[in-house]
Amino acid sequence: MVWWYWLLLGLALAGAEMAAPGGFYLLFFGVSALVVGALAGTGVVEADWLQWLLFSGLAIVSLLLFRSPLLRLMQEHERHAKPVDTMVGEIAILIEDLPPGQTGKAELRGTTWNVRNAGASALAHGQRATVTKVDGLTLWLKPE
Repeated sequence: MVWWYWLLLGLALAGAEMAAPGGFYLLFFGVSALVVGALAGTGVVEADWLQWLLFSGLAIVSLLLFRSPLLRLMQEHERHAKPVDTMVGEIAILIEDLPPGQTGKAELRGTTWNVRNAGASALAHGQRATVTKVDGLTLWLKPE
């Protein structure tokens, strides 16, 4: 096969891997096609049967050796990723009096939120309180 066919095939497979969430299958076939294209272009591998054999062997071996560690690395990275936006530690201003353990309303970032008093003492209207936890759309507050 002509060397630049291999390069086009490799780029198409790598592009398909990026476009579809396939779990790192096509990537290894794309890289193998690029390697075979480079070897065919330099004249190291000229026979078509040898190019196909090398492509198949490289793709399968690299898939078996590198896919699991790559997936593990990606999952570990996702596990340690910090949330993009968290409200824990921010200050909310109460709109109404809030006894301990009860729910009410407070203002934070220009929006009214459902809040729960997580402290042992009552919170008064207009008092500033710190967000300690976010549970769905409810903010847990303690006195500042």
